[in-house]
Amino acid sequence: MTPVLHSVSYAGLWGQDALHLDEFIDHAKALGYAGVMLMSKRPHLSPLDYDEKRLDQLAQRLRGNNLSVACIAAYSDPGCGFSAAAAPFAPIGEMQLVNIRHYARMAQKLGAPVIRLLTGPAASGEPYTVQWRRCVEFMREACDIAAACGIVIGIQNHDDIAGHYLSIADLIDEIGRPNCKACFDAWSVALQGGDLAEAVRCMGDRIVHTTVADYVKRPRFRYHHPGEGNVYERMLDEVRAVPPGEGFIDYPQFFDALREIGFNGTVGFEMCSPIRGGGKRENLDRYAKQFLQLFQPWMNK
Repeated sequence: MTPVLHSVSYAGLWGQDALHLDEFIDHAKALGYAGVMLMSKRPHLSPLDYDEKRLDQLAQRLRGNNLSVACIAAYSDPGCGFSAAAAPFAPIGEMQLVNIRHYARMAQKLGAPVIRLLTGPAASGEPYTVQWRRCVEFMREACDIAAACGIVIGIQNHDDIAGHYLSIADLIDEIGRPNCKACFDAWSVALQGGDLAEAVRCMGDRIVHTTVADYVKRPRFRYHHPGEGNVYERMLDEVRAVPPGEGFIDYPQFFDALREIGFNGTVGFEMCSPIRGGGKRENLDRYAKQFLQLFQPWMNK
């Protein structure tokens, strides 16, 4: 397995120190990574900003650092703009598919084999089966667009549609495209209380990439005046990112299971939320280096 660094970690989206994409490429190499995962929106690899000339320059910079691009981290929401009452006036689904065509061309230019897509959140007021069918149809068309460029679509187990590992396996099978795989992550399974090894074995060769983040849970409460009843009302736990290996997710079990099924693909590390210790560059770098140390036993030599 090969470790790669997700550029979202240095995009400044949660108050972290930010790097321009060129700076990030140089920095990933300096940290010791063999490859990168590139966020396909501003301030990084947005189709609005990267024409052929800039893509060529980026590809040259990657080659100069001897870095591969494991995955284009793209963004999609097949249900965006739909409601139970009416279809959207603007063809938002079609607009996203046009964007996926841009992602595929960028991936081809940069030598990235995979485009990561999301299923999006489930909407209230509309049957889940309707949303499922829409997601299937959207992903089929996305896969066909990507296939024309020799690219795999990797669906991440991130959102509400097919959120459980049994469901995402069903979704990929129903989509029924040979270039439809899973960007399958442990944190989602762990937060649902699932068995990581069982989930990996179930997904099997559907897995093409995984992205790592580790978390701790912190109880949260809402304070009420004593005259209103209970002083503290229990709320959903806060989930906060911590250095890899210091959270509740059993990554050794997950990586062992990946090895057991013969997975030899890319494993990305991301800081895609506020992290313990704050967002200064030194703390970001500490997390990124600690992941490489944690991952050493499963790393390609």
